Formats: sequence, structure tokens, C-alpha cells
Amino acid sequence: MAILHSFSVMGAFLSLQALFWGCGRVDSFVEIFLAVKNHCRERVAPATYDLFFADLLPLSYENGVASIGVRSEFVRGVLSERYLEMLHEAFQALLGFAVDIELVLEEEKPAEAAVLSGGSYDYTFDNFIVGQNNKFAHAAALSVAADPAHSWNPLFIYGASGLGKTHLLFAIQYEIASTHPDFKISYVDGDRFTNEIITAIQEKKMNEFHDKYRTVDILLVDDVQFIGGKESTQEEFFHTFNTLYNAGKQIVLASDRPPREIKSLDDRLRTRFEWGLTADIQPPDFETRVAIIRRKAALLNLDLPDDVADFIANRLKNNIRQLEGTVKKLNAYYLLEGIQPVIGAAQNAIKDILNETQPLPVTIEKITNEVARTYSVSPEDIRSRKRNANISTARQVAMFCVREITGISMEEIGSQFGGRDHSTVVYACNTISARMKNDTHMRELIEDIIKNVRN
Repeated sequence: MAILHSFSVMGAFLSLQALFWGCGRVDSFVEIFLAVKNHCRERVAPATYDLFFADLLPLSYENGVASIGVRSEFVRGVLSERYLEMLHEAFQALLGFAVDIELVLEEEKPAEAAVLSGGSYDYTFDNFIVGQNNKFAHAAALSVAADPAHSWNPLFIYGASGLGKTHLLFAIQYEIASTHPDFKISYVDGDRFTNEIITAIQEKKMNEFHDKYRTVDILLVDDVQFIGGKESTQEEFFHTFNTLYNAGKQIVLASDRPPREIKSLDDRLRTRFEWGLTADIQPPDFETRVAIIRRKAALLNLDLPDDVADFIANRLKNNIRQLEGTVKKLNAYYLLEGIQPVIGAAQNAIKDILNETQPLPVTIEKITNEVARTYSVSPEDIRSRKRNANISTARQVAMFCVREITGISMEEIGSQFGGRDHSTVVYACNTISARMKNDTHMRELIEDIIKNVRN
């Protein structure tokens, strides 16, 4: 059976629908579910996908019900509460008809379930490999989990993508939920927080939004850098932060950089983020990388030779997700094709993982959306012929960012923004470039937009 690494939703529709009709065949359902996961991957943040979608297992399809394996009750709860509708939409988009979904815990799944096990890899402190690179952040997280709102408040954890920030946030959540079952705990990422505010404003439900986030005992915010530059979001977050802090509630924040480097963040928020403890996570050293690899192999019941673990650790040095993904790929090779986890197989697995985990090509749409959120306008406004000052500035910034990030021609940029001519784009780029030299705030704002898009 060939594992499909990616699907174009529209291009794959007819072939997948043909596969699915009368699908009692496991391989058909597996291929369909891989396309469903890819559909979801394009709609959530990378960290969210890795936590809640990457290890989902296609167990069976019978009588209109798709059974999907999950590794823990925690993951099942989050999927049920936040992402079940997305899974339904993915099946509907791919197949053209509705599918009921059953989320099955690993220990509940039938013995004959015919696909790979992702291992019971929960995001707990027990499963967090501690090394010189992360021991301070780990100790701080443990302290907060043991004594919420008394040790360090807020706790701000920062580091590059794939180093374990989100793992620590979920470990804190899991530990506090275990020791304080009466606590109300909320986890959200910065982008989702922004989108929820937009929805609440549109639907006139700000009171419900306030109740959701200002009445919790523990607030964990991942990728908090994404609220930078968004005035309404920062205003709401400022008041949410103050309400919780003054009530003695615990706040934990994670970002790809320290508060002082989030240039588009309001000074009053930057100051508050530094009130408690700031802890960084660096890339793991060789010994820690080997320990992570061996731990993942043990969870998958994969007998991984020492020389193969060393080989992987020597070639993947900056991203824990890539280390774990390579071990999972080796496990897939073994279970599906009987290929032993030797160095040759590891070479192929690493190549696959690097191809799969490269960021999606930065698109004009993504840039436009980020600029629109920053300037509190819509992407449609930016592409339109509207000429009020805020929209015109946002349009010029979008053109400048597209040029900086993609390097495409002025003519191509103009065609993407309502068919504007070459001279209009040149003027926009020159105007923003000149303003950045004299306006520190604008320069920092645009630098943050570019960082967020590239993240």
C-alpha cells in the first residue's frame, strides 16, 4: 500500500469518492483518511496539527461511521470540543457526503484494527526529555504546575519552533487538571484568540468571549507573538491579563522569541509579560537528541539499533518534531513493508521528514491575511479599490511584504492586487521602504508581519 504524503482536495475528489463507495477495504479508508488529515493540516497551526492530528489513526469505516483512533482521553476531549466540526467538513469536502465520526481511545480499539500505532505519546512531564537546553524551562513549568499562581506569574517560555514549548504548556495543563480537577483551564494560541475576538465582535457576543477567558483559573496561550500589531486583540488581551492576574490566576505564555523582541507588541503588554519569569528553550544537544529518539522508539515498541539512533541525532539537530517524525517513519516502514530500521532506511526516513516538514510555500494570500489582521481590515479591502487611509496603507504594506518575501515581479504583484499596474506597485514599495527608515514603529510592525508569515 502506498502512503500518500499530500493531496490536492479538488484534484483528488473523484478518485477518493470512487475509492470510498462500498469501502470495506482498509487500504481505501487509510488513503482517504490521510487526505482528511492533510485537509486539516492546511487549516490549523503546525503545533496544533502535531499535537492533535498527526497521530490520529484510521481504524475502520462501517455503516456510515468512520472510527478514528486517538492516543489519550485528553486528545479525544480537545478534538471533540474544538475540531470535530473540522473533521466532518474534511470528509464532506473530500467525499461529497456526510460521515459520522467515532473517536476511539487506543486501549478501546479492536485488536484487528489494521493500521499503524502512533504510540501512547502524551504531552506530560513524564514524557518530556530534559537536557541542558531546556532544564530551566522544564523546572519552571514543574514549579508552576505544582503551585499555580504562586511560583511564577506569568511564566513566559520562548524558543524556536519544534523545541517543546507546546509540550510544556500541555504538561502544565495535564498536571494541574490531575491535581485540581475543579480548576477551569483554557488553552488557546494567539491566532485563534484573534479570530475568536473577530467572531465575537461580528456576532455581538463579547460578553460570552469575556466569560470564556476572564473567568478561568489557568490561561495558557501558545504563539502569543501573533497578537502583536493587532490593536483590538491586544486591547482585549491586556484586560484579560489584568483581570486574571489581579484575581491571582495563573498565566502561562509561549512564543518563538522573548517579549522584548516582539516589536509590534504594546509596551504595556511587553512589560506585563516580563513581570514573572522568562525561560528559554534552546536546540537539544547530541545526548538529549539520542534520548528523545530512543524514548519515541520505546513508545512505538520499535527495536531501534544504537547506531541508527546516533545517525539520526547527528543529522537532525534543531527540531524535536523532526526527530520523532523520523522514528515514526521508520516504524511505518517496518510495519507496512517489513523494512528493518537500519541506517539506509533512516536516510530515506530523514529525507521524507524534511520534505514533509518544510513550511508550505509562503503565499500572497497568507501575507495579505496577516497584513489585514494587523491593520484591522479585511483581505477583500486590501484587494479592492477603496482608498481610505488605513486600507491604502495596508495595501501598500501588503505589496511591500509580498515583494520582500516572495521576490516576484512588480507586474505579478499588481495582478494579485486588483490588476494594478507596475508603477503603482513600485510606488507602494518605495513609499513603505522610505517610511520604515524614519518610522521605527512601522519598521518593527512590518518586521513582525514578515516573521509571523515565515513562522
